Amino acid sequence: MSTAHSHRVVTGHDANGKAIVTSNGRPPVVIELAAAPGVVFHEIWNTAGSPAPIGNHDDPTLGPLTLTPPPGGTRVRFVDFPPESAEAPPQDAGQIHAAFSQIGDAGASTVKADSPHPMMHRTETVDYGVVLEGAITLVLDDSEVELAQGSVVVQRGTNHAWANRSGARCRMMFVLIDGRYDAATVSALGSR
Repeated sequence: MSTAHSHRVVTGHDANGKAIVTSNGRPPVVIELAAAPGVVFHEIWNTAGSPAPIGNHDDPTLGPLTLTPPPGGTRVRFVDFPPESAEAPPQDAGQIHAAFSQIGDAGASTVKADSPHPMMHRTETVDYGVVLEGAITLVLDDSEVELAQGSVVVQRGTNHAWANRSGARCRMMFVLIDGRYDAATVSALGSR
């Protein structure tokens, strides 16, 4: 798969109930983050609740880029991560705030002076992250895990960042599912 392009096929039904292709091509929302050059979001699809309405509705990816899914919903996207360098990822507080603001969730950033990575963040979601090509490092508060093509991360609302130290672009697919912290997790996070 080329990192330059993404391809999306959306199906639906015609007036007689026959299965048809309603969209076939590049996703209409592909955005490079201005404050994090080379980080590109390819918005594939999202749902606004569960059960998800099934019909020939308008493309739900149109509109502002938003990190998290709506209440009870999901988001599916590809994200391209460039190799880290002196310029990337953003290092100062203004750039970090701008990057998270562009994806609609400035409050997701958890970076502090002693954070292990400048793009540390947390969302109240369950995320499935699949490395489609390249390699990347999952950075957590107390450890790091090297990931290669075919690796899958089940990220359960934890503080984390993605560090591409491989020297080549990495593409991941993410499925984000709206979630709620249980009482024990809320208590543990409150003590931090």
